[in-house]
Amino acid sequence: MGLTRSRRQIDLPSRSTASSGHDPAYFEFVLAAENKHFWFRARNRIIFTLVRQIMADQGDRYRRILEVGCATGNVLRVLEQACPRGTIVGLDLLAEDLEYARRRTSCDLVRGDAENLPFCARFDLVGLFDVLEHLPEDNRVLLDLHALLRPCGVLVLTVPAHPSLWSYFDEVNQHRRRYAPSDLKDKLTRAGYSIEYLTQFNASIFPMVWVRRWLTMWIGRDSNNAASMRNMALSELRILPFVNELFAFLLAQEARLVARRHCLPIGTSLLAVARATIE
Repeated sequence: MGLTRSRRQIDLPSRSTASSGHDPAYFEFVLAAENKHFWFRARNRIIFTLVRQIMADQGDRYRRILEVGCATGNVLRVLEQACPRGTIVGLDLLAEDLEYARRRTSCDLVRGDAENLPFCARFDLVGLFDVLEHLPEDNRVLLDLHALLRPCGVLVLTVPAHPSLWSYFDEVNQHRRRYAPSDLKDKLTRAGYSIEYLTQFNASIFPMVWVRRWLTMWIGRDSNNAASMRNMALSELRILPFVNELFAFLLAQEARLVARRHCLPIGTSLLAVARATIE
């Protein structure tokens, strides 16, 4: 489908008719956390910095951006700030998500499935932020996105790192996998991308996350029912003012290293900047 600068949205399915990845109550809790929680703030800072760098490096040529799995528009508004003169498009499956995104951004919003992309237009940059781990066929999605990029277009993506960190949080969020750095690198390479930058991030919280997940596994083994796992996941999203601001400060320093394209040795997440190779 073609794109215009006018703001629009295609007819959408509701959360009740499509799988959301979250139950409604959990969704509302995440929505409330997106503006303040240190994890979302840190990731948005990194995305903003890298996308702005890519835009500056490529000049006027890089102006059409797609976010696949844009959900409620938390990152879309960051992309708008990073490329204020570009055409930013958000793609998601669910009506409630895109209804909320409409309130946050002036982007074009399109109903669509990441595994059946509804575009014929090509993009200069595609963002895929903590989406790939939800999809059954991640290799095929990477190939499809490669076909959607213009020659030498850029894919920027984030995913959860390290299968060893698998926990209740992944179960509640309906993840299918976590990625080792070598695994993500291999998948991107086989899909035809040239990797410009790949790093772990959220290094500052790695020890806390590792300890919490380990303790939960060994101490809370008898609490692995859906309600208990959901409550444990919710506890990680609660805003504890002092702790939240401390980690926000630490991750802001880390973001400066990522902005300089340093490769961090540990982290709970992975970030990749990959360019579509010319066939």
